[in-house]
Amino acid sequence: MPPRHVRTLAATVAAACLALGAAGTALATNHPTPARSAVAATAPAPAALGSNWYAAAPYFMPLDNDPPDAGAVMDATGLKAFQLAFVLAPNGGGCSPTWDGLHPVASDTAVAGVISAIRAKGGDVSASIGGYNGTKLGQACGTPEATAAAYQQVIDKYGLKALDFDLEEPEYENTAAIHNEIGAAKILQQKNPGLYLSVTTAGTADGTGWFGKQMLNEAKSQSFVPDNFSIMPFDGGFTGAAAQTSALTNFNAVLRSTFGWDEATAYAHEGISQMNGRSDTGEFFTQADFQTVLDFATSHHMARFTNWSVNRDRQCTPPDNNGRTSGTCSSVPQGAWDFTKFSVKFAGATPPTTPPTTPPTAPPGGSCTASPYSAGTVYVGGDTVAANGHTYKARWWTQGEAPSTGGSGVWQDLGAC
Repeated sequence: MPPRHVRTLAATVAAACLALGAAGTALATNHPTPARSAVAATAPAPAALGSNWYAAAPYFMPLDNDPPDAGAVMDATGLKAFQLAFVLAPNGGGCSPTWDGLHPVASDTAVAGVISAIRAKGGDVSASIGGYNGTKLGQACGTPEATAAAYQQVIDKYGLKALDFDLEEPEYENTAAIHNEIGAAKILQQKNPGLYLSVTTAGTADGTGWFGKQMLNEAKSQSFVPDNFSIMPFDGGFTGAAAQTSALTNFNAVLRSTFGWDEATAYAHEGISQMNGRSDTGEFFTQADFQTVLDFATSHHMARFTNWSVNRDRQCTPPDNNGRTSGTCSSVPQGAWDFTKFSVKFAGATPPTTPPTTPPTAPPGGSCTASPYSAGTVYVGGDTVAANGHTYKARWWTQGEAPSTGGSGVWQDLGAC
C-alpha cells in the first residue's frame, strides 16, 4: 500500500468472507421512510449539533490504526464530532459500502457501537468516503444513481447528518469515477435536506492540482455546491504554516475563478485538512503551525478546519521525532490530543484545562517490556510487540498493520502489560 496518510488497511481477508459480506448488502435505489424509521429505532439519535462541529470534526479510524477511546478524547478535549474514515467499495468487488473495504456496513456492529458511545456523550459523527487507499464506490458503481444508493445505505444505517467526500489519488484521476461521486453527492444533497457535505481533495502550492481543478469543474457542470471544498496542504513540499496559508490563499483564487464567487464567498466555502506532526513525506507540522493556520482560518471566516488524525494525536513511545511517520502517533513532542483541541477551538468551544476523570488511552507502547510496534518493521508469526499498554503477538507475517483486535486478525492481544 502507498504510504500517504498512513491509512493502514488490512489486506489478508479470505475472498469467501468478502463475497458473503457483499452478498448480504443489497443495493436499493429507493429508501422509503419506514426503512429509515426501523434503523433509527435500533440506534440512538444524533445530538442536535451545529454545522460548526461537523466543520471541525477531525478524522478518526474506528477500526484501524489503534483507535483510542472516543469518549476519553471527548472528555479530555471538549470535542463533540468525529470524521469516521473510510467508506469504500468491497476489496473483493461490488457496489456496496464497507469500512476500509473489509467490513460491510449492512452487517456492522463495531462502528455502530462507537457511534452510539459518542452520541451517548452528546456528540455525533460524519462518515468520510474515499481516502487514498482502496477502491472507491465511485469507481465500482456504474452511475451516480447507483453510487448515491450505496452511500444512502450508510446514511440510513447510522442516521447520519454529515458526509465527507475525500476525492484524491488515484480516484480523482478517473473522470467517470469523479462524475459518479459528484453526481452522487448532489443526489444525496437533494434527498437528505440539511445534510452537511464537505469535499476534500489534494493541496498544492497553487491551491490544488490539475485533477483537483478538474473535479471543481465537474461540480460546476453539475451545479453542485457543497458546504465546503477543502484542500490538504501536506505531502507536497510544504514547509510549515506559511506554505499552507499561501496555498489556501491561492485556492481561494481557484474557487473564485471556477464559480464566479467574490473573495468572501469563496472563503465561506473553503476548508483545510491538515496532517498533524510528521507527514508521509517528512514534512513537520507542529502545534504552533496549527495555531497559525487556525488564526488564518478564523480571520478569513473559512468553512472547515480538520486534520488527519485523532489516531495520530499522541506522542510516540518511545519518542520518535524524526525517523518515521506513524498511523498511531505524531512523531513530534506533544501532549495527548494537543492537535484535536484546535478543532474544538475552531468549533467555537474552549477545551477543558483540567485532566478528565477518565484519562485518555495511553500512547502506543505504554509501560510494556516488549519492543514498541513500528509500522515499518516486518513481523512474522510469534513476534511480540507493545502497543497502547498491551502486548500483542503476530499470528503470521505482517507489516504496516497497527496492533489491534480488529483489522485482518493478524494480532493476538496478550493482555495489558
